[in-house]
Amino acid sequence: MSGKPTVGEYMTRDVETVSPDETVETVARRMAESDGHNGFPVTQGRTVEGFVSAADLLLAGDEAPVFTVMSDDLIVAHPDMKVTDAARVILRSGIQRLPVVDDADNLVGIISNTDVVRSQIERATPSKVGKLMRTLEQIHGVGLSEERREVELTNLTPTQARVYADELEGRKYELERGLAEPLVVIDNGGELHLADGHHRVMAAHEAGIDEMDAYVIVTDRPVDLGMAKTAEKEGLDDITDIEIVDYARHPLVETTKRLQ
Repeated sequence: MSGKPTVGEYMTRDVETVSPDETVETVARRMAESDGHNGFPVTQGRTVEGFVSAADLLLAGDEAPVFTVMSDDLIVAHPDMKVTDAARVILRSGIQRLPVVDDADNLVGIISNTDVVRSQIERATPSKVGKLMRTLEQIHGVGLSEERREVELTNLTPTQARVYADELEGRKYELERGLAEPLVVIDNGGELHLADGHHRVMAAHEAGIDEMDAYVIVTDRPVDLGMAKTAEKEGLDDITDIEIVDYARHPLVETTKRLQ
């Protein structure tokens, strides 16, 4: 990925659209039955004619055609546009989704505020991986490589004995909306140690998810990892050994109570 992510890298390509001649009633029903959509691009063929939102439908008659209520004063993005620029447009305009059009003004995707957040999350994780790799190289003098792959949660050895119930709720929210960071895992001679992402793993486990995306650091030979010793000391063999601690026992909450 380039240093500055583009809209084309993060936009959704499979876009739900409506035609100008569809009725308000039909489009309102589609919105109600959709997974969180509060608006659709209005297209004639591949050309974007406008955008219709839930607010546009409120005072319109059921049989009115969409082209009579849609907004045709469009703000669009281009696939080569930087995500940060799209974020500024979304923030300043209050629009949650920007249609993405190519040089011929054909609809090629849509980018939402969720996509923008995801782009920043995914760019934050590689810095963690780089820092961890440098630390491992300095301590163990080991050769390392990095891979991006799906890992089975049952194959992971945790290195953190407990997670907090309140933070778990936040990770579940991120998972449901596709905002979760990839995990960071160390492949040490075939044994997979979870270095970062214990709350995400437990949220996924409770949601019945078996695999997750991960940055995997692979050692060229087995080494005596400090985190492996920690796992052994805590009796951690797999993710079912992780304890979920009640919100009231979270150390930050306890500190706040003491301050109060």
